[in-house]
Amino acid sequence: MRLSAAAYRVPTDAPEGDGTLAWSGTTLALVRAEADGHTGLGWTYGPAAVVPVVTELLAPVVADLDPDDVPAVWAAMQHQLRNAGRPGVAGLALSAADCAVWDLKARRHGLPLARLLGTARRTVPVYGSGGFTTYDDERQRRQLAGWVHDQGIPRVKIKIAESWGTDVPRDLARMTAARRVIGDETELYVDANGGYQRKQAVRVMRAAADLDVRWYEEPVSSDDLAGLGLVRDQVRPDVAAGEYGFDLVYFHRMAPYVDCLQIDVTRCGGITEFLRAAAVAAAAGLQVSAHCAPHQHLAVTAAVPNLRHLEWFHDHVRIESMLFDGAVSATGGVAEVPLDRPGNGLELRAAEAEQHRVA
Repeated sequence: MRLSAAAYRVPTDAPEGDGTLAWSGTTLALVRAEADGHTGLGWTYGPAAVVPVVTELLAPVVADLDPDDVPAVWAAMQHQLRNAGRPGVAGLALSAADCAVWDLKARRHGLPLARLLGTARRTVPVYGSGGFTTYDDERQRRQLAGWVHDQGIPRVKIKIAESWGTDVPRDLARMTAARRVIGDETELYVDANGGYQRKQAVRVMRAAADLDVRWYEEPVSSDDLAGLGLVRDQVRPDVAAGEYGFDLVYFHRMAPYVDCLQIDVTRCGGITEFLRAAAVAAAAGLQVSAHCAPHQHLAVTAAVPNLRHLEWFHDHVRIESMLFDGAVSATGGVAEVPLDRPGNGLELRAAEAEQHRVA
């Protein structure tokens, strides 16, 4: 089996930012796993430094392994990263490579990836995600209206905690405007990206009590487990975190402090580890929500019984629709799981991707 990698940086369609970070472009690092004339695709979102981790560290240790033996391949890659450090760039590389190997196995056997993993559902509930702090009122209105009124998505999320929580009046005004656009029947979610302090996060949600917020993501830093638990116990919305989890221990530690665990298949260790993390959540009586990278998540979220929903993240939806043939829509608030094509059902648009290649 051969692993190779490339990175593509795609400019955003407008300046994007949350409570703690702003960006003007997004890098997709793509891994190809090849054997017997078949190619599997897996990707992550992160720096181009993912590419040499794949080619220099991971590729040599899997070259002689049977690609059908995914657990053995995953273990070999995981062991190889011991001194490189599992969290961070190395974990992104492991995740993308594992997803590519699963996709390769499905394609070698002529199966849709969702069939290979097994399905608990044929469609995956999604929520529209964007509402960046860099948007003006009109851009936020158009985005929310598009999801709710044009696509029929019944749950949407905006970013808050403007400038590390220093502009709460604007946060509350944007939340109020969002509720006005989406109406009373649509679920309103907010994401502070860890920008608030503990009691500040509680005060913000109490000030927004009449807006019926249902989902409060990272009200404080995801590293502050006690703080997450404090906020969870004092606010009405479900408190969620977990998108920065790179291993099972992370999810095990966090489970007692949140209402829903977020897992990112492009960070946590790929499909192999996503399934294990979902089981950790289930053992704690929790549902899981898949973070971003929607098309990389479709097959594995279809396999997880305790799934709540998948984040239909504006930036990644746009990039994946641009770079891959076979991308699906989320009309009606669900995304169809590809069951009529081998693997994940996607093919890279090589010419389009090459225009954005940076590594």
